[in-house]
Amino acid sequence: MPFQFNIDYKNISDEQLVFYVTKGREKAFNEIYRRFSGPLFLFFYQRLWQNRDRAEDFVQDLFLKVIEKAEFFDRDRNFKTWIYTIAYNMCKNEYRRNKVRDIDIRLSEKGLQELKSMDLAPVDKSLDLSLFSQRLRLELDRLDQKYSLTFILRHEHNLSIKAIAEIMNCPPGTVKSRLFYGTKQLSSRLNMFRPTKLYK
Repeated sequence: MPFQFNIDYKNISDEQLVFYVTKGREKAFNEIYRRFSGPLFLFFYQRLWQNRDRAEDFVQDLFLKVIEKAEFFDRDRNFKTWIYTIAYNMCKNEYRRNKVRDIDIRLSEKGLQELKSMDLAPVDKSLDLSLFSQRLRLELDRLDQKYSLTFILRHEHNLSIKAIAEIMNCPPGTVKSRLFYGTKQLSSRLNMFRPTKLYK
């Protein structure tokens, strides 16, 4: 029987885990899945029209790609950036296949009526943050995807400007510009909620 190393997979880096995945260590893959499946499900759910089944399918497809491509991963790179790059490209390909960008297709008739009523209703200072979150999600869907994806990667997945630039294959200055213009559009559309105070 070959000698087995006792490795504490929970306390090693993402990059080291990928190395052990290439060696067929199931526990290493399980730890990567534990760390990233939740955030990536949320990423897919947000970008794929709040379709839970589709998001779950994309998560499974993504981790199959991780297994298939693990041996090609450059361990000098940041793994989180690498896996988000794969997820980002999967979404871009899905957009191309569907060619659907209209907000009306993403929302139910009920959702549209609620959105219209929110525009007319007065808002007081005790507004529930859940209402703001719902409206923010609708407005992110209405943004050009280069702005919405940049905003989500930065503010909801806490990725650095450098990492986002690598994921989206653009200069860091472009990322900063997209964040500025995307946040400016959101601020205008969500003026009643004063979002700039929440996202400073």
